[in-house]
Amino acid sequence: MSTFEPPFPEQQQEMPGWTNAMDPRPDHGEESYVGSGRLMGKRAIITGGDSGIGRAVAIAYAREGADVLISYLSEDEDAAETAGWVTKAGRKAVLAPGDIQEPAHCREIVKTALEELGGIDILVNNAAHQASFREIGEISDEEWQLTFAVNIHAMFYLTKAAVPHMKPGSSIINTASVNADKPNPTLLAYATTKGAIQNFTGGLAQLLAEKGIRANAVAPGPIWTPLIPSTMPPEKVANFGMQVPMKRPGQPAELATAYVMLADPLSSYVSGATIAVTGGHPII
Repeated sequence: MSTFEPPFPEQQQEMPGWTNAMDPRPDHGEESYVGSGRLMGKRAIITGGDSGIGRAVAIAYAREGADVLISYLSEDEDAAETAGWVTKAGRKAVLAPGDIQEPAHCREIVKTALEELGGIDILVNNAAHQASFREIGEISDEEWQLTFAVNIHAMFYLTKAAVPHMKPGSSIINTASVNADKPNPTLLAYATTKGAIQNFTGGLAQLLAEKGIRANAVAPGPIWTPLIPSTMPPEKVANFGMQVPMKRPGQPAELATAYVMLADPLSSYVSGATIAVTGGHPII
């Protein structure tokens, strides 16, 4: 497992960011993750599956025996690379580009999974939008609405569309954040949606319990993904991760096991939980 410690080279990208332009390049478990058949025959949808946490989860799921639909906005090169790792693991990869802000596209993702994978056993709501602002007056109405549309509204649309097709034993996993409990003031819109995701997950777990469908969340701390150089100023990127006890950002590969555990049928009594992956920063 590669671990990188700041300071990093100052770097800036346009949104939504690209993996190959990052220095150092993130570790998604390409060379390190070894599966053991924990998800054999499962069918998974992963939003934001082209890069970062989503790519690490796609690689891990494939090596655990799952077929994967990779939902992403427009990062075709990153998505194709992720799909390559899935197929190299001997599993089916389906690419589904498009904007999850649109309810119709969310429903299309579910329809595609049913047609191409034959069903849905795991839904990973992982895609997110964030941007940094020092003053509330800098946040436009459009920016606020965009953040909610991508981060929480899409989660509702996808879950609503998928649940009727999910059998008992299925799993929904939502990517929350340490910001749900300790909001970064410069990420006001993003942090607010992450609090909503944690609340949505807790309610959903109760709502779906009688259907035998579990709902949980993962709360990452600072993770080295394309979201960082594309949404933060270069000086923040250079020292990213220094604020946690481990004094470094996490690699996407370091979250994969949390998503595998929550999807694993052996975790049948785990629902309504939030798993913190924060480099030692406690979530209270």
